Amino acid sequence: MDPPDVPALVVGAVSHTRGHPIRHAFTHRTYQWLVDLDALPELPRWLQPLARFDAADHLDGGRLGGGIRADLERFLARRGTRLEPTDRVLMLANARILGHVFDPLTVFWCLAADGRVRAVVLEVHNTYAERHAYVLDLDERGWTRVEKAFYVSPFNDVSGTYDVRLRLGPQLVSVSVGLDRAGTRVLTATSRGVPQPATRAALLRVAATHVLMPQRVTALIRLHGIRLWLRRLPVLPRPSHPKEAVR
Repeated sequence: MDPPDVPALVVGAVSHTRGHPIRHAFTHRTYQWLVDLDALPELPRWLQPLARFDAADHLDGGRLGGGIRADLERFLARRGTRLEPTDRVLMLANARILGHVFDPLTVFWCLAADGRVRAVVLEVHNTYAERHAYVLDLDERGWTRVEKAFYVSPFNDVSGTYDVRLRLGPQLVSVSVGLDRAGTRVLTATSRGVPQPATRAALLRVAATHVLMPQRVTALIRLHGIRLWLRRLPVLPRPSHPKEAVR
């Protein structure tokens, strides 16, 4: 664990490989923000449409006030972990662009003042405006397994186990999630990128090369879903999901 300087733009690619029951794979370029929740980027007014962070987009949606960090503190406290005021929380996420955001995976690293990892939370969003947060018990390699508990894709139910691997370093930030079911790897999703200082010039550059990133993410998810449906991959019913999963 060697976090890069923040705020940073993590520029790289996201890839999905579905191996069962049919094979489907893709890779798209992407970028995310890595930010400190206590020092969110302060952009000039003319750049704010390109990056905004809103408590409504994460966890309990800012329902009780205090922003994203307060929601995270309440979420962890209900699960037996207390954040100290001196703890640092880094968030890897998409920002709102022109009022729109879609964030398939958000990661929160909670670091004690001495650099120890206090907690790691993986927040998963689906296209039905639902979200679920997992508390991860990572080993020294940044690896863990956790039971799936959330309907993400219309082609997968909530059964199975996630194989999760995270890396947070000055040269590479990566998130890899593999879904295993009955000894079979169903799919693997990986996001990898190189962090770079989030200067105004860097933001303008990625905004030009990755036009309307969250809008593209939303459109591509639906496009790949249509392709799978046309290949007759069965659509599975979606169960209701409790809001307590992120509170």
